[in-house]
Amino acid sequence: MSMYVKSSTEYKRQHKADYGREKIEILYQDQWLVVINKPTGLLSVPYPGSKVRTAQSVLEELLRHQGTVNNKHKPYVVHRLDRDTSGVMMFALTEQAQQKIMNSWHQMVTERLYHAIGECSSKAAKAQPLAEEGWITDSLAQNSHNVGFVPKQGDVDKNGKPFKTVSARTHYKMIEKGPTHILFELSLDTGKKNQIRAHLAAHGYPLAGDEEHRSFTDPFHRLCLHARTLEFDHPFTGEHLKFQVPEPEEWSSYVKKGDLHPEKTLWRAENIKGEKNHKKNAADDRVILEEKRLSQKQKSHMNFIEAGKRRQR
Repeated sequence: MSMYVKSSTEYKRQHKADYGREKIEILYQDQWLVVINKPTGLLSVPYPGSKVRTAQSVLEELLRHQGTVNNKHKPYVVHRLDRDTSGVMMFALTEQAQQKIMNSWHQMVTERLYHAIGECSSKAAKAQPLAEEGWITDSLAQNSHNVGFVPKQGDVDKNGKPFKTVSARTHYKMIEKGPTHILFELSLDTGKKNQIRAHLAAHGYPLAGDEEHRSFTDPFHRLCLHARTLEFDHPFTGEHLKFQVPEPEEWSSYVKKGDLHPEKTLWRAENIKGEKNHKKNAADDRVILEEKRLSQKQKSHMNFIEAGKRRQR
């Protein structure tokens, strides 16, 4: 039985030159921690039961070439970036460092900034536009595919119960406003799964290239979310360190110019094709995140995979 593959993933397999061979850049390294620049398309760390290539495994291989890897000195996760998010990321290099960093993360990290391109053409954004700067504090839930989203009042899970939610706080600032898109600068007061994507999408500003939240544009065939800045006080030396990797230059020019006649995204084109011979009903309008309709075979397979993941947690 073959696993369902997202249309954007299939496109990258066919067109992304480094698909499956993405490289990381080491920005800083000492005996306790390492800071890298992670490319889009590379998982940060493996999920339970997975043996796929990740930033963690690529970094371990680089350290192995240096001759510095052993049972006590190797990459340990302290935070994550979504697979399709690029940018600055830290790993600990010992278990002691991992525990110290994770226990003091909110004290040691003085600034962590993201840049993102959000669409501003949806009805929600026009009806109640965000101020140019402020906080988004909606609680987050996860759907059956582990995608974070902001549930609406009355939304229930597959068992008919209200979604379990967690609190989340995102600070945003609009740093470039164009005719169809906005370049946002964002920081997280909490670090929940898909937090930035879910918060902006809930207010009518889905990120360009975000298949999970059904964006209308995909100008660079990637999620337009980049971890630009990581600034912190070193947990062992006390030294103040700042690492900054700018987002691609074309993001700003794209926002300034606008995209009045965008190409239809792969996921929305598929939806239209699949719906030609099906009458749309009211229930379809309330599907969380407008998830792609799956066949019963695909649904049962997805449920099997999901159940396996739960058992391994």
